Amino acid sequence: MNSHVRILGIAGSLRQDSYNQAALRAAKLLVPENVEIDIFQLDEIPMFNEDDEKRPPSSVVELKKRIRRADAVLIVTPEYNYSIPGILKNAIDWASRPSGDSAWSGKSAAIMGASLGAIGTARAQYHLRQIFVTLNLFLLNKPEVMIADAAHRFDENGNLIHEATKQLIQELVKNLVDWTRRISPAPPERLDLTEKPG
Repeated sequence: MNSHVRILGIAGSLRQDSYNQAALRAAKLLVPENVEIDIFQLDEIPMFNEDDEKRPPSSVVELKKRIRRADAVLIVTPEYNYSIPGILKNAIDWASRPSGDSAWSGKSAAIMGASLGAIGTARAQYHLRQIFVTLNLFLLNKPEVMIADAAHRFDENGNLIHEATKQLIQELVKNLVDWTRRISPAPPERLDLTEKPG
């Protein structure tokens, strides 16, 4: 694959002061050289309706285009009622449809999440891992980035101020890049058709 790696970053929260949006912005600043995180906002994605899956709205067309253009995906999820938010599940469903035209299949991916509580979105992340199995996403296992007590890890402007969390996110992104390069297909070998002395 190309030495430059593009990661599509999606936060599963629409809230303006979301800690998960802030964590995704932090990841964007912590990428290794020759890596970029392209952030996609879910604000314009409508509710999934199977009647419209073959004529999706422009926001869904753009989402699928951005997923396909990316080398890898980074999902940052809050935890709502022991699971992922509806807005995130909705976007996942849109991009997987119609049958046979999933944009997710074969992509490498990583997960992280932030919450005010003590377990840092662990249940939501494990649920998301189950969903990723059926989507045929190749998920990075380690490190698990579960940002607990988020109110004390970000400042009032949404900047990540907790050094250990910065290091963990940096490790996650680096491992995702290494994983992506490892599993991406090698470019086809070029045939040398020049005559060689016999």
